[in-house]
Amino acid sequence: MDRLYTHPENPPLRSIRRAVQVLEAGGLIIYPTDTVYGLGCDLFNKKAIERIYQLKGFTKKSRLSFICPDLKNIAKYAHVSTPAYKIMRRLLPGPFTFILEATRQVPKMLLEKRSTVGIRVPDNLVCHSLLEEFGHPIISTSAVLPGIEYLNNPDEIADLFQYHVDLLLDSDYCGLEPSTVIDLSGDEPIIIRKGKGYRDDILL
Repeated sequence: MDRLYTHPENPPLRSIRRAVQVLEAGGLIIYPTDTVYGLGCDLFNKKAIERIYQLKGFTKKSRLSFICPDLKNIAKYAHVSTPAYKIMRRLLPGPFTFILEATRQVPKMLLEKRSTVGIRVPDNLVCHSLLEEFGHPIISTSAVLPGIEYLNNPDEIADLFQYHVDLLLDSDYCGLEPSTVIDLSGDEPIIIRKGKGYRDDILL
């Protein structure tokens, strides 16, 4: 596994482009987000997504989310109602995953017997640089393995994943709290998981 340091507020373009090369080649990367370190790959690479399912111990029924650069880009991959748009515009970018009705642009393997998908717009410059250079969404699941708690120390993450992923973008310590998950696919918004960014009046 390659390991490249990337400053959280000024990520070096060379490191970002190396990560993009790995994504384009069908590889797996670990990268910082505004919550925990994320494990990701090209949204449109079936073999890479299958590697993540296997690595995480997921079945095809498990939901994999992906990150987008902004709210406008989300509309390409999900149907966003007016009430949902108002909530998302207020909370994004930020530590939230939104469950939305998927469009036909979303690969079918992410939609095993369902029509919804999880989408994030992290408030993180490394994520934004990756998305800008790569040009389309990146799978985003937490960089942990079955039976292991969340890790925020890049040394520990490197040890855990050294034989499983192709590149770690090391941005020093990250968070330990996952995103808050909000289901906006129905008539009323529903909090699925209380995580970072959650507060009692979040949907008001």
